Amino acid sequence: MRRVLAQKLVFPVLAAIAVVLGGCDTSPPTKEQMDSVNYGPKPDNYQEIIRDYLRNRMTDPTTGLIDFKAGPTHMYQKATVLRDLQFGWAVCTMVNDKNTSGAYTGFYPAVYFIRNGKVVASNGGPGDGPVGTKFAREQCEELGYKVP
Repeated sequence: MRRVLAQKLVFPVLAAIAVVLGGCDTSPPTKEQMDSVNYGPKPDNYQEIIRDYLRNRMTDPTTGLIDFKAGPTHMYQKATVLRDLQFGWAVCTMVNDKNTSGAYTGFYPAVYFIRNGKVVASNGGPGDGPVGTKFAREQCEELGYKVP
């Protein structure tokens, strides 16, 4: 009985630790840091770029729903314990994919960073877990969309 209880507690505890560690450095980037990177040209076809990126990552890309909420806007994310440096033209989306049983899983936030016509990084999105979702929620708000 104790072993079953311990096994059920391991994942939530590890997930909580990951969320805490994922946000260790929350200070905004300096102007020098933001100016030191090349964001590339603003993508006019950002929706197509993101749809192409998700095609191989969603369970059912033909029926997956992508709701574009904000962006593209310059965004710079400093490196943290669990996330690499990310920058580019950021786009906030709400994604609803199907699970392996064919049922929709519900909308979740995702932010995609685009440089030179391709997605180079993301937070949230298919399979990214609680840390990615936390970053995506914060970044969507920074981009002008408050995730419900």
